[in-house]
Parts: sequence; structure tokens; C-alpha cells
Amino acid sequence: MSRTIVITGASDGIGAAAARIQAGFGDELVLVGRSPEKTKAIAAELGADYFLADFTDLSQVKTLALALEQKYPRIDVLANNAGGVMGPHEVTVDGHEKTFQVNHLAPFLLTTALMDTLVASQARIINTSSAAHRLMAKFNIDDLDAEKRYSANAAYGNAKLANILFTKELQRRYGSLGINAAAFHPGIVGSNFASEAAGFIKFAYGLMSQSFMISPVQGADTLIWLANSEPGVDWTAGEYYSKRKVTRVTKTAADPTLAVQLWDRSAAMIAAFETNDAV
Repeated sequence: MSRTIVITGASDGIGAAAARIQAGFGDELVLVGRSPEKTKAIAAELGADYFLADFTDLSQVKTLALALEQKYPRIDVLANNAGGVMGPHEVTVDGHEKTFQVNHLAPFLLTTALMDTLVASQARIINTSSAAHRLMAKFNIDDLDAEKRYSANAAYGNAKLANILFTKELQRRYGSLGINAAAFHPGIVGSNFASEAAGFIKFAYGLMSQSFMISPVQGADTLIWLANSEPGVDWTAGEYYSKRKVTRVTKTAADPTLAVQLWDRSAAMIAAFETNDAV
């Protein structure tokens, strides 16, 4: 039976690569991107449906969730892949630090807004994280928007750590209802994900030869594996993967109390946004 696969960040990089590979499985693909031109082009190439949403604007994410819910009564896989490294400290129209919102808060909103559909579909939720959670994070649950202290590197590492905490808490809350969630590290991929970056990451990517990076197709491999292999048999829900293997996370990323706190604070941020949006 054909499945419905939703991939965010599908207009470029590993999202586009994953979409091209997944198209070969005969599933119904739904692509989400920020760029109208790129997203439309990939969708046309694959004969897929597509939606546009800029994750720096939560109202667009909410509209996206409503549109998906109305058009697709079944969603078998939600791949929260959109994200990236940002530059100097920037606050979104919703009042949140941009890196945190794009990489964590917007996917949190999309996932929770679709939860009824995802549970009814016994869906897989796959979150693109990164080894940056180990190398760069300086996570402070009391400063999620980096108002007290900001660096582009730490903000990205913190957001990727949040992806893991979100995955673990998502599985704890909804695993008994049939949800299978996983996070993964794609590797150091030769793409434009750091195009908005500044400082060390932009410098490092500028110096790094493409020969030291993997291709977007290689970076998409674990995502495709999680989407098509069998949870509970081939992989364990709630875990963090790299190269198709469970990979150790930091003590902070494995903290169940912190995962609950992050979920609650993220939910409160979304509630505040929805209250303001209704006014």
C-alpha cells in the first residue's frame, strides 16, 4: 500500500536527495520548502505535491499543518528535516531566536499540530539532528532564546540537542499510541545548509574541501533507512542514529527530566503564539 511521506526542507540538500530516493519506492510524496522556485522544481521533477513555509514565521507553520491535515487524512512518515546554521543573533517575528525557532520550535509546532493524524496513522517521525549537539552545545533550559548569551555555534548545537530531547520525549508520550520517533546525524554534507552561517562554521565550511564531505545522497541514507525499515525490528524508537547505528548522545541530551522541561516550555511558547495569533 502506498504511504504518504512528508519531508520538510525538501527543496535542497539531503531533503531533496531523500525525496528523489523515496520517489523510487512508489509512495505519495509531500514536499515542504521555503524557496518557491526550488521546491516547485523538485516537486515537478518527482510528480509530488508541495507546500511552501518559512519556519521563521510560526503562522506559516500553523497554516502548513492545517493544510496537510485537511488534504492528507493519513501521514505515514513525517521527516522534520528543515533547519540550518544561522549568523548573528536574530529574533524572528514571533520573538524567538532564529536558530532555535527554525531547527526546533517550528518542527515542534508542526508535529504537535499534526499529532491526531500521526497517531491515527501509526506514523514514523524522523528528526534531523547533528553531532553538533556534542561538539557545540551549551544548553541552558532557562535561556532557550539565547537572550543572555549567544554564539552561532552554540545556538546550532543547542538546537540539534533539542531535536534529540524532543525525539525522546515524543516517544515517551506517544510510543504506546503507535508513534515511532528517531533522530539521526546525516554526517558532514556538502550542501548550502550553512549559507546563512557566520563565524567558525562558515569559515570551516569555506576551507573544507568537498573531498572531506559526503554527498547529500549519502547524508540522506539514514533518513531513508529509518523511513523504510521496520521499527522494533531494524531500529529502536526514541534513539539517535548515525550511519544506521544507535549512537551515544551527551548526558544532557539523554536527560529525561530536561526532555520534559523542553517539551513543556516549547508547548508554552506555542500556546503564547496561538493566543497572540488569535487576537
